[in-house]
Amino acid sequence: MRAGMARAFARFERLSLERDHAGLKRAAVALAVVEHPEQRGELAFVLTRRARGLRSHGGQWALPGGRCDPGETVTQTALRELREEIGLALDESAVLGVLDDYPTRSGYLMTPVVTWAGDPGAVVPNPAEVASVHFIPLAHVTRHDVVSFVDIPESPRKVIRLRLGESHIHAPTAAVIYQFREALAGRVTRVHELEQPVFAWK
Repeated sequence: MRAGMARAFARFERLSLERDHAGLKRAAVALAVVEHPEQRGELAFVLTRRARGLRSHGGQWALPGGRCDPGETVTQTALRELREEIGLALDESAVLGVLDDYPTRSGYLMTPVVTWAGDPGAVVPNPAEVASVHFIPLAHVTRHDVVSFVDIPESPRKVIRLRLGESHIHAPTAAVIYQFREALAGRVTRVHELEQPVFAWK
């Protein structure tokens, strides 16, 4: 499965928006694929709930990630944040691919990095940043009824959201997961114009 995913992302031609959004701060998130700890033979990705005490986006669904330190590549940032937030220590050989840049309403140009983490046993959340860790089966996000696009009066763009139980994951996280799902299926689907809900604009 890892080899198949690596081939899928090797074929993906990412969209760089760095030139168009030079004024935004650079950031990276990690979409870490693991073996599901409770469903033998199933793959999942790691999703977190941010600690409520964080200054921005507290309590929201998120992929591990953060702002790039000076001199860091987006890959280095994603791997560092994986280690700092959930204890996964991976090197660059674990990187399967890089998805499109996504400009966030909060002033960041976010680059998603897809990694193969394998054994989820090493996941240990940092309570200062992460309230909880969740393993979302890849099969869940491939379902057609999971993704929805809604209108809001504040923007002409569609807000993307992914249903997760009784709640929803919103952009930018939802946009990243959606493009990940599409790339795995061999589809090139751009997401940078998909909107975030107003509560995520700060």
